[in-house]
Amino acid sequence: MKTYITGHNGMVGSALLRHAEKHGIPTLTTTRAELDLTDQQAVFTYLADQKPATVIIAAAKVGGIHANSTYPADFICENLAIAANLIEGARRANVPRVLFLGSSCIYPKMAPQPMPEDCLLTSPLEPTNEAYAIAKIAGLKMCQHYRAQHGLVYHSAMPTNLYGPGDNYHAENSHVIPALIRRFHEAKEANAPTVTIWGTGTPRREFLHTDDLAAACFHLLALENPPDWVNVGTGTDLTILELARTIAETVGYTGEILTDPSKPDGTPRKLLDITKIQSTGWSPKIPFKDGLAAAYQDFKSTLTSGRARL
Repeated sequence: MKTYITGHNGMVGSALLRHAEKHGIPTLTTTRAELDLTDQQAVFTYLADQKPATVIIAAAKVGGIHANSTYPADFICENLAIAANLIEGARRANVPRVLFLGSSCIYPKMAPQPMPEDCLLTSPLEPTNEAYAIAKIAGLKMCQHYRAQHGLVYHSAMPTNLYGPGDNYHAENSHVIPALIRRFHEAKEANAPTVTIWGTGTPRREFLHTDDLAAACFHLLALENPPDWVNVGTGTDLTILELARTIAETVGYTGEILTDPSKPDGTPRKLLDITKIQSTGWSPKIPFKDGLAAAYQDFKSTLTSGRARL
């Protein structure tokens, strides 16, 4: 009765694996070299052979605004393939439970704030990450329709922006928190007088630690009748400029922070309505400043050991 955690080497997958190991939950994992999740026949064969009790789809091609804008075909193709192969493969292998992980970017660019689950598909998406969002919406809808047609408890969780140990700190293709942690750290080391952040600094964002997400996922898997999809977040947000100042303080950078309005801002605001998941008994536990401090310590540790994803 094992839980197959896909993408276990990524930031989210590793948090899921930590949670499972801490609570004595037997798991299955595969590296990309062992199993290419975009290879349909390979995925079908693996699931038929292993027969896990649960599949958590945490594997995905992910990145920030720059990566999503530059490689939209890659994002939609790879993420559609991963979702379709694992969900259909699980059905064929008679896996009774699947949890698909999406993203808050599935909701419309001008969605009401905070965003409830039922605002999905009510207006256009944010263009800069449309390809990724469409792939995630497709995975969510596959779970919903497989549940309706086949009676299988296949359901989804839509986390807000995530951060935590094992993040990707690539200079161009990372998300905002790891990008700023690296930028402020390097500026501090170089005694740089200024750091410039993308955009106006006015968009508001919500951030959730991956260990909180992992707890939410296993909480949802313990529910007999979970929602088809549910938001997972903190219910609070801050501006990108406020975020930058908080990270600078965490890192110990004391120079000036500048904005670059010529760069895209993305969606003006992305705050999730977490009423539904709170009604099931879950709420986040890790304070943001504590989580940021731990993330920075992890970055420094992986940098020293040569394990940092740069």
